[in-house]
Amino acid sequence: MTKWLNYYSKKRITQQWLQLSLLGETDAKSVLEIGPALGGVTAMLVNADYIVTTLDILPKDFKYPETPHIQQDLLTLDPSQIKSNDAIICCETLEHIDWDKVPNILRKFHQSGAQHLIISVPYMGFQCTFDFYFNRFEFKNYFSMKKFCNFKEFNRELKGGHQWEIGYKNYTVEAWEEILRSSGWSIKIRDFTEKTRSIFHLLESNNNS
Repeated sequence: MTKWLNYYSKKRITQQWLQLSLLGETDAKSVLEIGPALGGVTAMLVNADYIVTTLDILPKDFKYPETPHIQQDLLTLDPSQIKSNDAIICCETLEHIDWDKVPNILRKFHQSGAQHLIISVPYMGFQCTFDFYFNRFEFKNYFSMKKFCNFKEFNRELKGGHQWEIGYKNYTVEAWEEILRSSGWSIKIRDFTEKTRSIFHLLESNNNS
């Protein structure tokens, strides 16, 4: 339980909610979820009546729901392995892969025949978050500001960690969205999560245009 609550923290849970909210903007019925972690989003998808398959470089780390699981490295993925899905969800995953290798993965997603792609990566551009709550018993507040990352080089983490984040020098939103478009996708919605600082996109295959 501690492991599960630490991962699906109050701060982070908005990320999981937004994935389903964006998926609800599509007519998808079958979904490939990449990087399912402890199965929180998987469970929500299944209970929302989606047909779900998960994919990760690691074995599945949860027993329920009993969805099909593909253990596969995205770098060696063949599009035929993930065909027949209306939508793909790939959130907080691609930043662990070298920047110059990501476009090929996005093209593979497109070649699979999926109509929609929901994707998120860390966003460290200038931003400010402030909220507060109070009643006669309690006061809560939160403040965060990120600035000047656009002038800084991103310090790559060890293998398996973050290799880049949007908002740092040479990793602009414009550069990221150009990669998305050139990989065969059209941008339908751009959104952000405040406290976890991620940029989300709902994409549609250009084959549907």
